[in-house]
Amino acid sequence: MSQAEFDKAAEEVKNLKSKPDDQEMLFIYSHYKQATVGDVNTDRPGMLDFKGKAKWDAWNSLKGKSKEDSMKAYIAKVEELKGKYGI
Repeated sequence: MSQAEFDKAAEEVKNLKSKPDDQEMLFIYSHYKQATVGDVNTDRPGMLDFKGKAKWDAWNSLKGKSKEDSMKAYIAKVEELKGKYGI
């Protein structure tokens, strides 16, 4: 697992033939943020921002997970999605 593999997966996920479902998208988003930023560094969005809250909560659920573990999980999920949705 390398930064190059992670970067390649980040590009490939943009080229899926179909959009992954909401849970898959939250997984991808949260693991990408954890791998690139680390633990959540922003306040939780307001009550009416349902999408923002879901994304924040998914990312916050990974608090303490290492960059390497987040990258591995991200790459594995992208590989799974490529098989499911095509590229």
